[in-house]
Amino acid sequence: MSLQPHLLELLSPARDADIGIEAVNHGADAVYIGGPAFGARATAGNDLRELERLIRHAHRFNSRIFITLNTILRDDELEDARKMAWQVYEAGADALIIQDMGLLELDLPPLQLHASTQTDIRTPEKARFLQDVGLSQIVLARELDLQQIAAIRAATDPARTTIEFFIHGALCVAYSGQCFISHAHTGRSANRGDCNQACRLPYEILDGQGRILAHEKHVLSMKDNNQSDNLRALIDAGVRSFKIEGRYKDLGYVKNITAHYRRLLDEIIEEREFTGAPLARSSSGRTTFTFTPDPDQNFNREFTDYFVNGRQDDIGAFDTPKTPGRAIGWVTQIGDKWFELETSDKATVLHNGDGLCYWDLHKELVGVHINRAESLNEKKGLWRVFPKDAMAGFKDLRRGLEINRNRDMDWVRTLDKKSSDRRIGLWAQLWETPEGLALTLTDEDGFTGSAAVALAHAPATDPARAEATLREQLGRFGTTIFAVHDIGLQLSQPWFVPASALNQLRRDALAQLEAARAAGFVRLPRAAPVQPPVPFPEDTLSYLANVFNHKAHDFYARHGVKVIDAAYESKEEEGEVSLMITKHCVRFSMSLCPKQAKGVIGVKGTIKAEPLQLINGKEKLTLRFDCKPCEMHVVGRMKKSVLNQHRREMQERPLQFYRTRPAP
Repeated sequence: MSLQPHLLELLSPARDADIGIEAVNHGADAVYIGGPAFGARATAGNDLRELERLIRHAHRFNSRIFITLNTILRDDELEDARKMAWQVYEAGADALIIQDMGLLELDLPPLQLHASTQTDIRTPEKARFLQDVGLSQIVLARELDLQQIAAIRAATDPARTTIEFFIHGALCVAYSGQCFISHAHTGRSANRGDCNQACRLPYEILDGQGRILAHEKHVLSMKDNNQSDNLRALIDAGVRSFKIEGRYKDLGYVKNITAHYRRLLDEIIEEREFTGAPLARSSSGRTTFTFTPDPDQNFNREFTDYFVNGRQDDIGAFDTPKTPGRAIGWVTQIGDKWFELETSDKATVLHNGDGLCYWDLHKELVGVHINRAESLNEKKGLWRVFPKDAMAGFKDLRRGLEINRNRDMDWVRTLDKKSSDRRIGLWAQLWETPEGLALTLTDEDGFTGSAAVALAHAPATDPARAEATLREQLGRFGTTIFAVHDIGLQLSQPWFVPASALNQLRRDALAQLEAARAAGFVRLPRAAPVQPPVPFPEDTLSYLANVFNHKAHDFYARHGVKVIDAAYESKEEEGEVSLMITKHCVRFSMSLCPKQAKGVIGVKGTIKAEPLQLINGKEKLTLRFDCKPCEMHVVGRMKKSVLNQHRREMQERPLQFYRTRPAP
């Protein structure tokens, strides 16, 4: 008895339909994309016609399209959200990614529901609850380690819920859904797709005595996530959907990173083909590339695997939120309008338009846009660079300085062109009939398409050449999404067949095959919630639960919650509260953690987890340390200007949302 393989899903982001189509072409088994509204990226909406175009293309390969509907909603937005859910269902979408539990109280279409990263899934209890209320795929918190992921897998049913995990891209320093700094300082809500990225700003750190511990450091800015080396371990822990971050990212990023992980996952699938736990991709076809994928070529803040293998020392990008690129050489001469450099790899070629950068003496990144690059000596790797900006503006540029490249125009141009080919394998069978010839095409998923042509059986004058011609003509699938593995000929003898008849046979059989595939495509099923309703793991919810409408309140009440506070966006938390909860610890990163100091002679007992202050201009935040779960809270209050602006807006245009206190 052969074991059914575990299906692996490579889940890629798309800002728009064109990028989504290229994600599919580069091997994505599924794509997540914003719908017309409510998609947790305020400026990344897509209209229905564009979504339909993407869905049609994806479904040809059995790839799925997931629509993000993952903001928290006011009462007056619920009806529009419900209508949008029906619209994307009718457009053919495969799933909705949601955060707001109020949606589960609405008349939604029979569309599969997935839990957004904003639902903050860190525990087996929360994961099990979301499974039991009808969510078929849940993306776990990025901060979890392999043991925690495995514990969640053990607590849930693989037949009912797929475990999804972020494997690449920018890292939000907060537990997703647990950051309110943007809203407190600007009125823009990260839970409503409008984060101002306060985590990427530079801060001064002060201790309790007012001493400066760090100056102008981006202490809340993380390196970028890269789980390339952990895919096997993640599979073994129970992850089945591998998610790439980046719905704001450009086409080159999506092509390159999708191709990178497609290659890695395909290697693992091949490795385990004949093992006791075989794997398979969840969509159809094989993908080939005209380039060698390389994550270093895209914008990145250097890489970390974050907490997957436990707490690491080097997860932060504290010096800059920009991309430092990779070292390529060092400065040898400086002129009035140019500087010269020697490359460490003599094969390195510089191009007009490349981006270079270097660290100045204050450890700040300085960018250099190449206007013109001249090769001085190919063998020695010597180049003269004419920057776009005046030489006088390049602070601390000097001989011996190491230079990085963070934009390679040759790479950019490569990915601007067609760079992949995705094909579904098929087998062709040609046989003779009393009236002429018939052709059947059978693809790798078992779908078939057949066609026949009436034709007089005329013997070929050159039998060997005739058979070769038959195979050559039948094997021409170049402009289609198919590639032929084998052509079987069931003929009593090689016949002369006009090329036009063979082309017609192939075209008609292909049309039948595509129609059979389309008719055989099965929508993902909507999971039924467990009855009677299962209790939520806690009976009290604070503002951290993001309850912003009365339907969300009704949902939690129906699941046994007794006290339900309003979301931070309801403006009821005017005092100091945790504006961010994060697994990242500034004390640990600065070697000021009491646990680190425990065994150090002369230091033991002298370091305490006392609060620190973060200062950026007039903004002040307090860092408090909860050492038992090893978490940091960034504490602050809502600015008066945000509250005043809110009151003015409510007078001009009253909005409906969930409150626990009377409206002011």
